[in-house]
Amino acid sequence: MSLLLDNQFKELPPDKAIDTKLFLDAVSHIPSFFDCLGSNVFSVIKSDINGNIMKIKGVYLKDPAKYVSLQHIVEAEREAHAAEWPKVGATLALMWLKRGLRFIQILLQSLADGERDENNPNLIRVNVTKAYEQALKKYHGWIVQKIFNVALLAAPYKSNFLKALSKGEEVKEEDCLINVRQFLVNYTATVDAIYEMYTKLNAELDYTV
Repeated sequence: MSLLLDNQFKELPPDKAIDTKLFLDAVSHIPSFFDCLGSNVFSVIKSDINGNIMKIKGVYLKDPAKYVSLQHIVEAEREAHAAEWPKVGATLALMWLKRGLRFIQILLQSLADGERDENNPNLIRVNVTKAYEQALKKYHGWIVQKIFNVALLAAPYKSNFLKALSKGEEVKEEDCLINVRQFLVNYTATVDAIYEMYTKLNAELDYTV
């Protein structure tokens, strides 16, 4: 079975409210995605995502009944920390987490769309580069960008990456990409909804690290 389909995100309701518990359950498996990329350099993103998940979970567990949705958390922190918000607590953690999630989304969508380097069709460097440049690069200073340039060079062969996504099973490329497309339906809707929420609440920050 696919690593992705084992941990599907749930379909959102019409109001696009993201249930905090269901989100945390699904996103808790996301860090293992970076193991499929092979290089230890990607552990930087993995560690960042894992840390942000734990911060959001820590806030949620303080009062699950109050923080039913992610929007409840962000709005509650806006009221409680007016001066520091949105650079505070779970709001800041979710802001960075959504960027890591967008990185994965763009990478997988690029693969599903068949984008590739015609001269090196079994490399995913083109896909990883697109994901990094669109989702993360603008938030990174030159030192962090240099680290990721090394990571891009260390990106695995597509065949090895897809095999890792298939949990080591030998699966035809198109069959694996069918699973990727299926996973992306609810995953993309969830990531888009978080971005829309941050835009609506004016919670986005553009500082670099």
